[in-house]
Amino acid sequence: MSRFSVTALLALSALALTTVAGAAAPAPPAPNLDAGSYILIDSQSGDVIAQKNADERMQPASLTKLLTSYVVFAALKDGRLKLDDPVTISEAAWRTGGSRSFVKLGSQVPVIDLIKGMIVQSGNDATVALAERVGGTTAGFVQLMNEYAQRLGMKSSHFVDVDGLPDPQHYTTARDLATVANALIRDFPEYYYIFGMKDFTWNKIKQPNRNGLLWTDPSVDGLKTGHTDEAGYCLIASAKRNGTRLVSVVLKAPTWASREADTEALLNYGFNFFQTEKVATARAAILKPRVYESAAGYAAIGAEDDLYVTLPRGRTASITTNAGLTSPRLIAPLAAGTVVGELTVTDGNGQVVGREPLVTLEAVPAGGLLTRTMDDIRLWFVK
Repeated sequence: MSRFSVTALLALSALALTTVAGAAAPAPPAPNLDAGSYILIDSQSGDVIAQKNADERMQPASLTKLLTSYVVFAALKDGRLKLDDPVTISEAAWRTGGSRSFVKLGSQVPVIDLIKGMIVQSGNDATVALAERVGGTTAGFVQLMNEYAQRLGMKSSHFVDVDGLPDPQHYTTARDLATVANALIRDFPEYYYIFGMKDFTWNKIKQPNRNGLLWTDPSVDGLKTGHTDEAGYCLIASAKRNGTRLVSVVLKAPTWASREADTEALLNYGFNFFQTEKVATARAAILKPRVYESAAGYAAIGAEDDLYVTLPRGRTASITTNAGLTSPRLIAPLAAGTVVGELTVTDGNGQVVGREPLVTLEAVPAGGLLTRTMDDIRLWFVK
């Protein structure tokens, strides 16, 4: 579908929403895009709004640097690295091909500037220098990348380099890339601003961010572009409108312009036709069930994390929630954070659209001998 027809479809569909007062129109199908693979998710709920070939293995080109960034940010959080640490540029880093930050051989560059070079300029030389500093060698860093990928739930990914240069054993999926992009937003908000920087200058060479949506769509504030002949034109973008943040991944688009047009079409589709509702607040009491053999007799139970659901506009009003225990026989002692049930969210069609574990909000100590003895008798009658 052409860029014009996608835009026209969205405009007409948006108009249709206003034609029947008080009634929500059904969401139309997702735009038909030229990209080989894509996915659109809501950042808070993690729910998928639209997808195409989202689990097909693809070479990610410089989108690889999102996972590289995650590993570097984790090293900063753990205190193994500091933003002002000087990094000596090795010959291996200096000779790295592809996009460059033009760091000088043997020079010392602060970590923060290498990070900006990696993200804004997509500098492979800056990326390799960071990998050597954090992992000892690039091979050591790649091992960390694959370990973090598994921790994050990137189930269909395997990495063999830190910068995304072509290799048939270097692959990921749109779904996995959305996972790491959302993890960056969630886990390292203090560094997210770098993905929205429009340019960065190093060695007196000013280079623009290759994400053109940073100039054309004020709601877009990240994340990363990529391109090789094998990978095609790729773009991961995140945008925030009216308190809602969406993350889109477009892979193997045929041109530079089409990856931006496809991304904009996805974002407009998600913001126009879907909404996200907060269903539960983390650590807020939802139930207070009986806990046998406990000193207090009862315990506060709540959702482990905030729970959001994303549905077509107008359908969030029909959702229902159900808080259930895994067993009616809760017996002390119970440690704080023990999973004892599940909160489920169901839409108007009876489909489960959200789940969240229910946990004890505080430790539940055992009661005295008399309490335990009396409750032992009561438990004979509890099924």
